[in-house]
Amino acid sequence: MAALNRELADFLRRARGQVDPSRAGLPSDSRVRRVKGLRREEVALLAGVSTDYYARLEQGRRITPSAAVVEAIGRALELDEAGRTHLRDLIGLPAGPAPRRPSSVQRVRPGLYQLIDALDGQPALVLGRRTDVLAANAMAKALFADFDKIPPRQRNYARWIFLDDQARALFADWQDQARAAVESLRFEVGRDPGDAATTALVAELRERSREFDHWWEQHRVHQRTYGSKRLRHPLVGELTVEYESLVLPGDPDTMLYVYTTAPDSSSRQAMDILASWTASGPAGQQARSGADAEPES
Repeated sequence: MAALNRELADFLRRARGQVDPSRAGLPSDSRVRRVKGLRREEVALLAGVSTDYYARLEQGRRITPSAAVVEAIGRALELDEAGRTHLRDLIGLPAGPAPRRPSSVQRVRPGLYQLIDALDGQPALVLGRRTDVLAANAMAKALFADFDKIPPRQRNYARWIFLDDQARALFADWQDQARAAVESLRFEVGRDPGDAATTALVAELRERSREFDHWWEQHRVHQRTYGSKRLRHPLVGELTVEYESLVLPGDPDTMLYVYTTAPDSSSRQAMDILASWTASGPAGQQARSGADAEPES
């Protein structure tokens, strides 16, 4: 509980420091600002609560504000939807859906393997909790990495992007992609703060990657559902892929990512070449990533 209170306090302080006072609609104030962002009393004013109440919340005291107060604080801090969800998670407000199931080994349904394998020419990944890579079709392995060759306990997208030199070389926009992985993990911690596997992953990455540790300390959260990635592929050169993510019905801990390229673009040509190369590769290339040994939760 103490660790979660510290997490809440750190998140509120950093969020407060990122708000531009000139855009917050505050009354004019002649005092000199020694630090950037809002003062505690200004957040309290914007949220309609007392300064003492907000201060105790930011200090990590054991108080539980109402949903309306949390929403007002989220507006005062200009949090996006992911930030507001993270704030509700840290405070302990029920989000509405059923509680997450106890940690267990995540398995992919046979039909989902068949689905991603049927996406001819389109890379597809299935990610589970804390971005564990649960499945990858042949195109995803050709575009990113052959996750089958990574030991099951280490088969994690965030771990791969930070600790694998080939991942750093692959992404032309590595910093953007790596920061996104940090922000997604921070969001994951808020959803399930007691998950031991997530805690261990974060501890390992903080110890082994200075970039991860630096970005983790910024306490940013974001849940990316679509976007783009710029790659320098060793076989087909530079290309940009767009991705869309889909939460699987009945399984909110599993997400399907599908990667596409713009029609009539050099990226589409590169993807077609990669698809041709993949099709002519060794027989028996399967879409399954760890079908018999899924990453443990």
